[in-house]
Amino acid sequence: MSAWGALLGGLVGAGLLTVAARVRAIRRPPLADRVLPWLRDLPTAAGGSLPAEGGLVSAGLRRAAQLVEQTLGGATSVRRRLERAGIDRSVQEFRIEQVLWGLGGFAIAALWGLLRAGAGAGSAVASLIFCGTAVALGVVARDNRLTGQVRARERRMLVEFPTIAELLALAVGAGESPVVALERVVARSGGELSRELARVLAEIRTGTPVAQAFDALAARTGLAVVARFAAGIAVAIERGTPLADVLHAQAADVREAGRRELIEVAARKEVLMMVPVVFLILPTTVVFAFYPGLLGLHLVAS
Repeated sequence: MSAWGALLGGLVGAGLLTVAARVRAIRRPPLADRVLPWLRDLPTAAGGSLPAEGGLVSAGLRRAAQLVEQTLGGATSVRRRLERAGIDRSVQEFRIEQVLWGLGGFAIAALWGLLRAGAGAGSAVASLIFCGTAVALGVVARDNRLTGQVRARERRMLVEFPTIAELLALAVGAGESPVVALERVVARSGGELSRELARVLAEIRTGTPVAQAFDALAARTGLAVVARFAAGIAVAIERGTPLADVLHAQAADVREAGRRELIEVAARKEVLMMVPVVFLILPTTVVFAFYPGLLGLHLVAS
Protein backbone atom coordinates (compact mmCIF):
# COMPACT_ATOMS: atom_id res chain seq x y z
CA MET A 1 0.00 0.00 0.00
CA SER A 2 2.85 2.41 0.72
CA ALA A 3 4.34 1.72 -2.72
CA TRP A 4 1.03 2.52 -4.40
CA GLY A 5 0.74 5.66 -2.28
CA ALA A 6 4.21 6.78 -3.31
CA LEU A 7 3.40 6.09 -6.98
CA LEU A 8 0.15 8.05 -6.85
CA GLY A 9 1.89 10.87 -4.97
CA GLY A 10 4.60 11.06 -7.62
CA LEU A 11 2.00 11.12 -10.41
CA VAL A 12 0.05 13.86 -8.64
CA GLY A 13 3.20 15.91 -8.19
CA ALA A 14 4.19 15.50 -11.84
CA GLY A 15 0.70 16.49 -12.98
CA LEU A 16 0.61 19.56 -10.77
CA LEU A 17 4.07 20.65 -11.94
CA THR A 18 3.01 20.22 -15.59
CA VAL A 19 -0.15 22.25 -15.07
CA ALA A 20 1.75 24.98 -13.18
CA ALA A 21 4.39 25.23 -15.91
CA ARG A 22 1.70 25.41 -18.56
CA VAL A 23 -0.26 28.10 -16.73
CA ARG A 24 2.92 30.14 -16.37
CA ALA A 25 3.61 29.82 -20.09
CA ILE A 26 0.05 30.80 -21.02
CA ARG A 27 0.22 33.90 -18.83
CA ARG A 28 3.10 35.28 -20.90
CA PRO A 29 1.64 37.72 -23.47
CA PRO A 30 2.21 36.22 -26.93
CA LEU A 31 3.67 38.23 -29.79
CA ALA A 32 0.27 38.62 -31.47
CA ASP A 33 -1.23 40.30 -28.40
CA ARG A 34 1.65 42.79 -28.32
CA VAL A 35 1.57 43.63 -32.03
CA LEU A 36 -2.10 43.47 -33.10
CA PRO A 37 -3.27 46.49 -31.04
CA TRP A 38 -0.97 48.67 -33.20
CA LEU A 39 -2.44 47.41 -36.47
CA ARG A 40 -5.65 48.88 -37.91
CA ASP A 41 -8.66 46.92 -39.14
CA LEU A 42 -7.43 43.57 -37.85
CA PRO A 43 -10.10 42.18 -35.48
CA THR A 44 -8.88 40.15 -32.57
CA ALA A 45 -10.40 36.70 -32.21
CA ALA A 46 -12.18 35.75 -29.00
CA GLY A 47 -10.36 33.37 -26.75
CA GLY A 48 -6.79 34.39 -27.53
CA SER A 49 -4.27 31.79 -28.59
CA LEU A 50 -1.83 29.40 -27.07
CA PRO A 51 1.88 30.00 -27.50
CA ALA A 52 3.40 28.80 -30.71
CA GLU A 53 4.81 25.34 -31.01
CA GLY A 54 8.41 24.88 -30.03
CA GLY A 55 10.05 25.59 -26.74
CA LEU A 56 6.89 26.68 -24.93
CA VAL A 57 4.99 23.48 -25.68
CA SER A 58 6.80 20.42 -24.49
CA ALA A 59 7.24 17.37 -26.62
CA GLY A 60 5.27 15.33 -24.13
CA LEU A 61 2.21 17.55 -24.50
CA ARG A 62 2.47 17.41 -28.28
CA ARG A 63 2.67 13.62 -28.23
CA ALA A 64 -0.30 13.46 -25.88
CA ALA A 65 -2.23 15.82 -28.16
CA GLN A 66 -1.45 13.59 -31.14
CA LEU A 67 -2.64 10.57 -29.17
CA VAL A 68 -5.91 12.34 -28.38
CA GLU A 69 -6.31 13.26 -32.04
CA GLN A 70 -5.68 9.68 -33.15
CA THR A 71 -8.13 8.36 -30.55
CA LEU A 72 -10.96 10.84 -31.05
CA GLY A 73 -10.43 12.04 -34.62
CA GLY A 74 -12.78 14.67 -36.01
CA ALA A 75 -10.16 17.32 -36.78
CA THR A 76 -12.44 18.86 -39.42
CA SER A 77 -15.31 19.18 -36.93
CA VAL A 78 -13.02 20.70 -34.31
CA ARG A 79 -11.60 23.20 -36.80
CA ARG A 80 -15.11 24.15 -37.87
CA ARG A 81 -16.30 24.64 -34.29
CA LEU A 82 -13.23 26.70 -33.40
CA GLU A 83 -14.00 28.97 -36.33
CA ARG A 84 -17.66 29.25 -35.39
CA ALA A 85 -16.72 30.03 -31.79
CA GLY A 86 -14.35 32.79 -32.92
CA ILE A 87 -11.34 31.12 -31.28
CA ASP A 88 -8.08 31.70 -33.13
CA ARG A 89 -6.39 28.37 -32.37
CA SER A 90 -5.28 25.37 -34.35
CA VAL A 91 -6.60 21.87 -33.85
CA GLN A 92 -3.35 20.80 -32.17
CA GLU A 93 -3.56 23.70 -29.71
CA PHE A 94 -7.09 22.66 -28.86
CA ARG A 95 -5.94 19.06 -28.37
CA ILE A 96 -3.24 20.35 -26.01
CA GLU A 97 -5.98 22.12 -24.04
CA GLN A 98 -7.86 18.84 -23.85
CA VAL A 99 -4.73 17.15 -22.52
CA LEU A 100 -4.39 19.86 -19.86
CA TRP A 101 -8.00 19.42 -18.83
CA GLY A 102 -7.38 15.68 -18.63
CA LEU A 103 -4.31 16.27 -16.46
CA GLY A 104 -6.37 18.51 -14.20
CA GLY A 105 -8.98 15.79 -13.81
CA PHE A 106 -6.24 13.25 -13.12
CA ALA A 107 -4.69 15.46 -10.43
CA ILE A 108 -8.05 15.88 -8.67
CA ALA A 109 -8.80 12.15 -8.88
CA ALA A 110 -5.31 11.20 -7.69
CA LEU A 111 -5.57 13.58 -4.74
CA TRP A 112 -8.91 12.04 -3.81
CA GLY A 113 -7.37 8.57 -4.09
CA LEU A 114 -4.51 9.58 -1.82
CA LEU A 115 -6.92 10.93 0.77
CA ARG A 116 -8.91 7.70 0.68
CA ALA A 117 -5.72 5.63 0.90
CA GLY A 118 -4.59 7.66 3.89
CA ALA A 119 -7.93 6.98 5.57
CA GLY A 120 -7.53 3.25 4.94
CA ALA A 121 -10.43 3.07 2.46
CA GLY A 122 -10.38 2.04 -1.19
CA SER A 123 -7.88 0.06 -3.20
CA ALA A 124 -5.07 0.98 -5.57
CA VAL A 125 -6.78 -0.62 -8.57
CA ALA A 126 -9.97 1.33 -7.95
CA SER A 127 -7.94 4.54 -7.60
CA LEU A 128 -6.17 3.92 -10.91
CA ILE A 129 -9.48 3.25 -12.66
CA PHE A 130 -10.91 6.41 -11.15
CA CYS A 131 -7.87 8.42 -12.33
CA GLY A 132 -8.19 7.05 -15.87
CA THR A 133 -11.89 7.90 -15.90
CA ALA A 134 -11.11 11.42 -14.69
CA VAL A 135 -8.63 11.92 -17.54
CA ALA A 136 -11.23 10.82 -20.10
CA LEU A 137 -13.88 13.03 -18.53
CA GLY A 138 -11.52 16.03 -18.63
CA VAL A 139 -10.82 15.53 -22.33
CA VAL A 140 -14.52 15.14 -23.15
CA ALA A 141 -15.45 18.10 -20.94
CA ARG A 142 -13.21 20.42 -22.96
CA ASP A 143 -14.86 19.24 -26.17
CA ASN A 144 -18.31 19.86 -24.70
CA ARG A 145 -17.13 23.26 -23.51
CA LEU A 146 -16.19 24.16 -27.09
CA THR A 147 -19.66 23.17 -28.28
CA GLY A 148 -21.16 25.33 -25.54
CA GLN A 149 -18.98 28.27 -26.62
CA VAL A 150 -20.22 27.88 -30.20
CA ARG A 151 -23.87 27.88 -29.13
CA ALA A 152 -23.43 30.85 -26.80
CA ARG A 153 -21.69 32.89 -29.48
CA GLU A 154 -24.34 32.08 -32.07
CA ARG A 155 -27.09 33.07 -29.64
CA ARG A 156 -25.38 36.42 -29.12
CA MET A 157 -25.10 36.87 -32.88
CA LEU A 158 -28.82 36.17 -33.29
CA VAL A 159 -29.63 38.81 -30.67
CA GLU A 160 -27.40 41.36 -32.41
CA PHE A 161 -28.51 40.58 -35.97
CA PRO A 162 -31.77 42.61 -36.19
CA THR A 163 -30.10 45.78 -34.95
CA ILE A 164 -27.10 45.38 -37.28
CA ALA A 165 -29.36 44.65 -40.26
CA GLU A 166 -31.56 47.67 -39.53
CA LEU A 167 -28.54 49.96 -39.22
CA LEU A 168 -27.16 48.70 -42.51
CA ALA A 169 -30.54 49.13 -44.16
CA LEU A 170 -30.81 52.71 -42.90
CA ALA A 171 -27.30 53.55 -44.12
CA VAL A 172 -27.89 51.97 -47.53
CA GLY A 173 -31.29 53.64 -47.80
CA ALA A 174 -29.61 56.99 -47.13
CA GLY A 175 -27.55 56.53 -50.29
CA GLU A 176 -24.33 55.00 -49.01
CA SER A 177 -22.66 52.07 -50.70
CA PRO A 178 -22.70 48.69 -48.92
CA VAL A 179 -19.00 48.95 -48.02
CA VAL A 180 -19.31 52.48 -46.62
CA ALA A 181 -22.45 51.47 -44.73
CA LEU A 182 -20.57 48.48 -43.34
CA GLU A 183 -17.73 50.75 -42.16
CA ARG A 184 -20.21 53.03 -40.43
CA VAL A 185 -22.03 50.19 -38.67
CA VAL A 186 -18.83 48.43 -37.57
CA ALA A 187 -17.43 51.68 -36.18
CA ARG A 188 -20.57 52.28 -34.10
CA SER A 189 -21.40 48.81 -32.86
CA GLY A 190 -19.86 46.03 -30.82
CA GLY A 191 -20.46 42.34 -30.38
CA GLU A 192 -19.79 39.03 -32.06
CA LEU A 193 -21.56 39.84 -35.32
CA SER A 194 -19.89 43.23 -35.46
CA ARG A 195 -16.49 41.53 -35.07
CA GLU A 196 -17.33 39.17 -37.94
CA LEU A 197 -18.26 42.15 -40.10
CA ALA A 198 -15.03 43.87 -39.06
CA ARG A 199 -13.17 40.79 -40.28
CA VAL A 200 -15.03 41.04 -43.59
CA LEU A 201 -14.13 44.71 -43.82
CA ALA A 202 -10.47 43.94 -43.12
CA GLU A 203 -10.46 41.32 -45.89
CA ILE A 204 -11.98 43.86 -48.29
CA ARG A 205 -9.35 46.45 -47.43
CA THR A 206 -6.56 43.94 -48.03
CA GLY A 207 -7.74 43.34 -51.61
CA THR A 208 -10.35 40.60 -51.32
CA PRO A 209 -13.38 41.23 -53.57
CA VAL A 210 -16.43 42.34 -51.62
CA ALA A 211 -18.66 39.50 -52.82
CA GLN A 212 -15.95 36.94 -52.05
CA ALA A 213 -15.49 38.30 -48.52
CA PHE A 214 -19.22 38.02 -47.80
CA ASP A 215 -19.30 34.55 -49.36
CA ALA A 216 -16.55 33.55 -46.93
CA LEU A 217 -18.65 34.92 -44.04
CA ALA A 218 -21.61 32.85 -45.24
CA ALA A 219 -19.41 29.74 -45.45
CA ARG A 220 -17.87 29.98 -41.97
CA THR A 221 -20.98 30.91 -40.00
CA GLY A 222 -23.19 28.28 -38.42
CA LEU A 223 -26.35 30.40 -38.56
CA ALA A 224 -28.61 30.18 -41.58
CA VAL A 225 -29.89 33.74 -41.09
CA VAL A 226 -26.36 35.19 -41.10
CA ALA A 227 -25.51 33.07 -44.16
CA ARG A 228 -28.58 34.45 -45.98
CA PHE A 229 -27.63 37.96 -44.89
CA ALA A 230 -24.09 37.61 -46.28
CA ALA A 231 -25.32 35.95 -49.48
CA GLY A 232 -27.91 38.71 -49.97
CA ILE A 233 -25.28 41.44 -49.65
CA ALA A 234 -22.94 39.58 -52.03
CA VAL A 235 -25.71 39.22 -54.63
CA ALA A 236 -26.78 42.85 -54.22
CA ILE A 237 -23.21 44.05 -54.77
CA GLU A 238 -22.67 41.81 -57.78
CA ARG A 239 -25.99 42.55 -59.54
CA GLY A 240 -26.86 45.97 -58.15
CA THR A 241 -30.21 44.88 -56.71
CA PRO A 242 -31.93 46.90 -53.92
CA LEU A 243 -30.53 45.96 -50.54
CA ALA A 244 -32.43 48.00 -47.96
CA ASP A 245 -35.73 46.14 -48.36
CA VAL A 246 -33.96 42.79 -48.11
CA LEU A 247 -32.21 43.80 -44.87
CA HIS A 248 -35.46 45.10 -43.35
CA ALA A 249 -37.22 41.84 -44.24
CA GLN A 250 -34.41 39.71 -42.77
CA ALA A 251 -34.42 41.72 -39.54
CA ALA A 252 -38.20 41.33 -39.25
CA ASP A 253 -37.91 37.56 -39.84
CA VAL A 254 -35.29 37.21 -37.10
CA ARG A 255 -37.39 39.21 -34.65
CA GLU A 256 -40.43 37.07 -35.41
CA ALA A 257 -38.39 33.89 -34.97
CA GLY A 258 -37.13 35.24 -31.64
CA ARG A 259 -40.69 35.93 -30.48
CA ARG A 260 -41.78 32.41 -31.45
CA GLU A 261 -38.82 30.91 -29.59
CA LEU A 262 -39.63 33.05 -26.54
CA ILE A 263 -43.23 31.80 -26.57
CA GLU A 264 -42.05 28.19 -26.84
CA VAL A 265 -39.59 28.63 -23.97
CA ALA A 266 -42.33 30.25 -21.87
CA ALA A 267 -44.62 27.30 -22.58
CA ARG A 268 -41.94 24.84 -21.46
CA LYS A 269 -41.21 26.87 -18.32
CA GLU A 270 -44.93 26.98 -17.53
CA VAL A 271 -45.00 23.19 -17.37
CA LEU A 272 -41.94 23.19 -15.12
CA MET A 273 -43.55 25.77 -12.85
CA MET A 274 -46.45 23.38 -12.30
CA VAL A 275 -44.13 20.77 -10.77
CA PRO A 276 -43.77 22.41 -7.32
CA VAL A 277 -47.47 23.32 -7.36
CA VAL A 278 -48.61 19.76 -8.07
CA PHE A 279 -46.06 17.85 -6.01
CA LEU A 280 -45.47 20.25 -3.09
CA ILE A 281 -48.16 22.88 -2.59
CA LEU A 282 -51.18 20.77 -3.57
CA PRO A 283 -50.35 17.80 -1.28
CA THR A 284 -49.72 20.20 1.61
CA THR A 285 -53.09 21.87 0.99
CA VAL A 286 -54.84 18.49 0.89
CA VAL A 287 -53.21 17.46 4.18
CA PHE A 288 -54.28 20.68 5.89
CA ALA A 289 -57.82 20.31 4.54
CA PHE A 290 -58.42 16.67 5.47
CA TYR A 291 -56.32 16.24 8.60
CA PRO A 292 -58.82 17.94 10.98
CA GLY A 293 -61.61 15.69 9.64
CA LEU A 294 -59.52 12.57 10.04
CA LEU A 295 -58.60 13.65 13.57
CA GLY A 296 -62.27 14.21 14.37
CA LEU A 297 -63.22 10.76 13.04
CA HIS A 298 -60.47 9.22 15.14
CA LEU A 299 -61.78 10.95 18.29
CA VAL A 300 -65.37 9.85 17.59
CA ALA A 301 -64.27 6.26 16.95
CA SER A 302 -62.31 6.20 20.19
